[in-house]
Amino acid sequence: MSSANPQPLWQPDPQRIARARITRFQSWAAEHHQAPADGGYPALHRWSVDHLDTFWKAVAEYFDVRFSTPYARVLGDRAMPGAEWFPGARLNYAEHALRAAATRADEPALLYVDETHEPRPVTWAELRRQVGSLAAELRALGVRPGDRVSGYLPNVPQAVVALLASAAVGAVWTSCAPDFGARSVLDRFQQVEPVVLFTVDGYRYGGKEHDRREIVAELRRELPTLRAVVHIPLLGTPAPEGTLEWSALTAADTEPEFEQVPFDHPLWVLYSSGTTGLPKAIVQSQGGILVEHLKQLGLHCDLGPEDRFFWYTSTGWMMWNFLASGLLTGTTIVLYDGSPGYPDTGAQWRVAERTGATLYGTSAAYVMACRKAGVHPARDHDLSRVKCVATTGSPLPPDGFRWLHDEFAASGADLWIASVSGGTDVCSCFAGAVPTLPVHTGELQAPGLGTDLQAWDPAGHPVIDEVGELVVTNPMPSMPIRFWNDPDGSRYHESYFDTYPGVWRHGDWITVTSRGTVIIHGRSDSTLNRQGVRMGSADIYEVVERLPEIKESLVIGVEQPDGGYWMPLFVHLAPGAVLDEALLSRIKQAIREQLSPRHVPDEVIEVPGVPHTLTGKRIEVPVKRLLQGAPLEKAVNPGSVDNLDLLTYFEDLARKRA
Repeated sequence: MSSANPQPLWQPDPQRIARARITRFQSWAAEHHQAPADGGYPALHRWSVDHLDTFWKAVAEYFDVRFSTPYARVLGDRAMPGAEWFPGARLNYAEHALRAAATRADEPALLYVDETHEPRPVTWAELRRQVGSLAAELRALGVRPGDRVSGYLPNVPQAVVALLASAAVGAVWTSCAPDFGARSVLDRFQQVEPVVLFTVDGYRYGGKEHDRREIVAELRRELPTLRAVVHIPLLGTPAPEGTLEWSALTAADTEPEFEQVPFDHPLWVLYSSGTTGLPKAIVQSQGGILVEHLKQLGLHCDLGPEDRFFWYTSTGWMMWNFLASGLLTGTTIVLYDGSPGYPDTGAQWRVAERTGATLYGTSAAYVMACRKAGVHPARDHDLSRVKCVATTGSPLPPDGFRWLHDEFAASGADLWIASVSGGTDVCSCFAGAVPTLPVHTGELQAPGLGTDLQAWDPAGHPVIDEVGELVVTNPMPSMPIRFWNDPDGSRYHESYFDTYPGVWRHGDWITVTSRGTVIIHGRSDSTLNRQGVRMGSADIYEVVERLPEIKESLVIGVEQPDGGYWMPLFVHLAPGAVLDEALLSRIKQAIREQLSPRHVPDEVIEVPGVPHTLTGKRIEVPVKRLLQGAPLEKAVNPGSVDNLDLLTYFEDLARKRA
């Protein structure tokens, strides 16, 4: 497999390598901490996992992490789960996120863009002032360290202010996007029992206004722990009775006061997609996220004060928290609130142009949609400041790499493409962007620093150039400190440590190649296993969705009661396309020739659409359960799905087949 793409698609030039922050870090760490001065990234990575304590100490020193109380040692206990990081240390995440206000008060910390595509700046001084004002008001409302503060908010500046004010107080932030229905929000917020709710009256998407006042009223009724509700009039409606006005809480000129909390004090709660039960409420720490994001954003993403960081996301996805952490590196972050494809498919490129984005992050699905729609980003927009396009959410297919590279190369641009992969579970990347390494088509550049990422076979042996389970054999600071409402830690243990004791198993199939790159094949819990040959669904999607007639697809492998195995491929066709014999034949031929004859589907079935989680991931396991005869209410948590009607289609299909 490692020889499939022997020639890199892209190679950083010597100037880019010399300028990269990771190069400067390596020289500094060699001088101060005996890191290898030579051997480039592979040598630095090896050192970072072999000398884990020293590496994380170096990160904290290099980025000048301010410990108000010093730590006794870097790792008190390194056993997983439950590794103990920087015991004794006290600090505050928000204090670090607002540090640039001291030297760059009048420069933009945030650029806010809605569907008009006109950027509106919020300066560092203004952001710091609003956080100071709101933090003081939260304290006046009785919010104390450890209390939960929730946001039902779109990707707007107020959401960032509320997150930072909560962190300044030592409260625990948690958010959902306003396109989530009441049940989805309650499935999440009822678990953590918030004392404050920040909410909008509605949001704009795809050129339309969506009123959410009734849902907000339901949230207020169903969250009995709320002491205060803060109204943000995005659509201009008056504050409902008994709520507080955002403008009143953020009007004062108050210097922020940063509660100094233990390193492992909870910062926020993120949620798994919750397709087959209540979403897991994943708790990450102030210190763990601080050092992990400084490493990831400051070294891997190469971000600093002169950069502008744009990632298309909503507040219901971990990428929003990751985007907000761009402030830690003094970077201006771009908040886009609206449809990714309004008024046309190329809309996100226009946002990148208008905001001068230097790192532009999006989903692999958006890149492929642009390719299919004939969008020419670099030809039609001035993207001269974009030095990196990063993708996540699903693996970027080889065609996506080539399309991005060719589109930018045609305009003379030297584009670094970073496909990254991680998870909500760590709010970071296991593998992906390295500014000093070449890019190979369809591959992630390398595992992250401090991350001992391996592919393991079922017996727990590492494999190279073969498909295996994604495991991490040493702790990462941003791994969950716990799940909420999991007092004995059993749900946390079951999620990651059941298969290989003491080793994190993430649930993805990957290949680590002999040149050190990583290939992601999709979720291992929805693996396609034909005659003992395993394949990830992502490999099938990549081949099938190259065909212009296929808008999207879903492949499921279903073990039958009689010991047989049924593998249907569901296709959502592009407008005007017909699933005739000719198209059927081309689909099967593409899979046979480009992947494997064993993985040609048993049936190809046209469907009205493909169901997704609320963060846009295809739903495979619940559909498999439906096809195995489980009733809808047992197979899926209805509040986690973007279109429940699509799932009733699969339930009906299972009934007819039975």
